Amino acid sequence: MQFSRYEPENFFDEMFEGPGLPRSHVRLLLEIIQSLSDGQLLRYKHSAERLLLEMGITFNVYGDSAGTERIFPFDLIPRIIPPAEWEWLERGLRQRIHALNAFIDDIYHDQKILKDGVIPSEVILSAASYRPQCKGLNPPWRVWCHVTGTDLVRDRNGQYYVLEDNLRVPSGVSYVLENREVLKRIFPKVFEGLSVRPVNDYPGRLLEMLESIAPARAVNPNVVVLTPGIYNSAYFEHSFLAQQMGVQLVEGRDLVVTGSGVFMRTTKGLERVDVIYRRIDDDFLDPEAFRPDSLLGVPGLMAAYQAGHVSLANAPGNGIADDKVIYAYVPDMIRYYEGEEPVLANVPTYLCWRDSDRAYVLEHLDELVVKAANESGGYGMLIGPHSTEAQRTEFAAKIRAQPRNYIAQPTLALSRVPTIVEDHFEGRHVDLRPYVLCGKDIYVLPGGLTRVAMRKGSLVVNSSQGGGSKDTWVLADRQLGQQQWQ
Repeated sequence: MQFSRYEPENFFDEMFEGPGLPRSHVRLLLEIIQSLSDGQLLRYKHSAERLLLEMGITFNVYGDSAGTERIFPFDLIPRIIPPAEWEWLERGLRQRIHALNAFIDDIYHDQKILKDGVIPSEVILSAASYRPQCKGLNPPWRVWCHVTGTDLVRDRNGQYYVLEDNLRVPSGVSYVLENREVLKRIFPKVFEGLSVRPVNDYPGRLLEMLESIAPARAVNPNVVVLTPGIYNSAYFEHSFLAQQMGVQLVEGRDLVVTGSGVFMRTTKGLERVDVIYRRIDDDFLDPEAFRPDSLLGVPGLMAAYQAGHVSLANAPGNGIADDKVIYAYVPDMIRYYEGEEPVLANVPTYLCWRDSDRAYVLEHLDELVVKAANESGGYGMLIGPHSTEAQRTEFAAKIRAQPRNYIAQPTLALSRVPTIVEDHFEGRHVDLRPYVLCGKDIYVLPGGLTRVAMRKGSLVVNSSQGGGSKDTWVLADRQLGQQQWQ
């Protein structure tokens, strides 16, 4: 397979500046790929698919009548990020996470940002993810977002934008680790030649962060991963991370709250739990504090958390900053709390609760991407240029009925990466989800999950909507890609 016929077309291509003009930091990879014998890359592709099957790397699709479990599609051609570019992204992510934590802590305490008129109070108080039950909570280090997956995209000019912040229970990091394992087996010489920064220390760093937020009395903190169970779309990841950290994977029924704390049922009796990495949404976390019909959570867990008997990651209530309407105010949060300009820009956003924005959106539905404030996974979304008149009429009615629940953004021409399609390469649109750990310090996993729209022309990268993934290589050699990022 050769790149001679590959066309970047009128998009920003992560590997080529133009037809036949590879970017400097990808040349070694391209040389190795082009040196392979006929059919070798396809054989590697099939080997990778077998490895993924053997590893059991799957996800569940809700409402899929053909079966709930699928192998996550994976493309062998990685996305490569030069060092200077990554250093700039990391700086922007650190700034953003710091400001988001300050915002959430403020919202559940003094609400200074509302009193100063930076964000309208009604926007916060009307948010479905605002939790009055969390007022006055003081998580360790005043950190609410312990694990974050921030989605980044690039436009036609190569400009990076933050598409959204995933703060509640972000998923996908297990695919980062397993994708890397697969490619290391298939392209070991490339890793040696390019000095790719490792990602395999993520489980250890995650465990270290979780232990750092344990109650003060815990000498050797006991950490568990709380899962909704085997039917959750990310159950593979829950079990994988628990296994990699060497901690117990539990369901709500495995835990019990007493007056002195949270305990795990074991064959030897009750065992105290100090830290819960919870992969359950707030609504289902504790039937005594949130939804009373929840069978997935732990009765009394919030009371134990408020009393300081157990620590939770991520902290309940942090979904207030996941709201897509509140996302539009993150640049203002950075200016307010950090006293500096945002490093990473937001995608320009129209807020449908504003009369002027709503009028513009309704007139330009065929050009815009419309999103519901609290949906994820590609659901509750209209991609205007690819929509039908009936779909636009339906969304117009939804916007008029619940304007607070919708935002709209321009349709970005997402950057592309060469992808194997049958026996040749074609460009496919991608985004990037770096993972950020925040405890005493902030750690950004070098790379993250590059999600790829496997269907030609599609802009939807979500796995639930047919997307796949690529490995993401951050180079350690500072001689490569030393252009300025600002």
